[in-house]
Amino acid sequence: MFQAVANSPAALKSMWGSFGAFAGGTLGAALSEQIAVAVANRNSCEYCLAAHTALGRKAGLSREDLTAAQVGESGDARTAALLGFALKLVDERGQVSADDVAAVRAHGWSDEQIVETIAQVALNLFTNYVNIALGVPVDFPAVTLRRAS
Repeated sequence: MFQAVANSPAALKSMWGSFGAFAGGTLGAALSEQIAVAVANRNSCEYCLAAHTALGRKAGLSREDLTAAQVGESGDARTAALLGFALKLVDERGQVSADDVAAVRAHGWSDEQIVETIAQVALNLFTNYVNIALGVPVDFPAVTLRRAS
């Protein structure tokens, strides 16, 4: 993927800077990987799903956590609310309502965390689109895409 993005030094610098910024963000590695897995699955990006599943395991998530995240689910209601919001952003192309934001806030998420989630969704859309559009070969163990039930 990095080789593909490096075709544009500006895009590579932007992506790399975003990864670095989110490493110090408020959501943490595990939740960031759950968001990435959910977005990748929704966009049918096999590369990103495989990569972020592997990174999620390194961040301490179980296979079950990551499988659930693929469809925006979690055993933790607060996490499920944020994952559901992330997927709504993808499905509605950002056209979420004030009620949607209020529902996430009601689960204890701050505006900082909500904005960080929106930014992470946007970054993951970029990487999904690069990998899909350019047919980047998957160089991580494959993960089966899931459909929402």
